[in-house]
Amino acid sequence: LQFVESGRGLVQPGGSLRLSCAASGYTLGNYAIGWFRQAPGKEHEGVACMTSGFSTYYADSVKGRFTVSRDNGKNTMHLEMNSLKPEDTAVYYCAADSHANARDMCEFKYTVWGQGTQVTVSS
Repeated sequence: LQFVESGRGLVQPGGSLRLSCAASGYTLGNYAIGWFRQAPGKEHEGVACMTSGFSTYYADSVKGRFTVSRDNGKNTMHLEMNSLKPEDTAVYYCAADSHANARDMCEFKYTVWGQGTQVTVSS
């Protein structure tokens, strides 16, 4: 499974940012997808996940501000982040896996990570 992430950046508090992840080598629509992040000094955290059937789960810390979506035709997934806070600063990662439940995917303790994409929220 390979991903190409885009959308990294520096944004002011209250701003918005959209992350994208293009998958290659497999059909993304057959899998649950998820966005994870790791803030400095903290463990990885699943923030937004979606099953192949479009059922979603959001961590309490991002609920109402982040939206996960997928475009199966383009084999891509997105994370729309609004009302960003300094505590959202982290390296963000996308993932795809065979979970039937979105929350299960977000709470799964993956041990292998790609390079991710940096999001910094600061004035």
